[in-house]
Amino acid sequence: MYEEALREASDGILVAVDVRPGAATTRISGFNEWRRSVTVEVAAPPERGAANRELEAFLARLGGEGCRARVVRGATARRKTVLVQGVSRAALASAIARGSR
Repeated sequence: MYEEALREASDGILVAVDVRPGAATTRISGFNEWRRSVTVEVAAPPERGAANRELEAFLARLGGEGCRARVVRGATARRKTVLVQGVSRAALASAIARGSR
């Protein structure tokens, strides 16, 4: 299911994300089948890029050591595309699935 939110790119993996800022903790809360995106609740307000930084840090932690993440589309929107580098598509999909439990 989460694999549908991931696309291979020449420089990493693109992840479609629906963000819900201002949560108590940062976590994966579901999958939007219609949009084919991962829903992530972020424990940061949507002010001055704080939610984006928290989302990037969270996805980088999920990807493991040496993994980097950067919002490449939708910086001011709730629907974002994040480029994750330093991890395979299969490993990232597995980490996202584990993180959703």
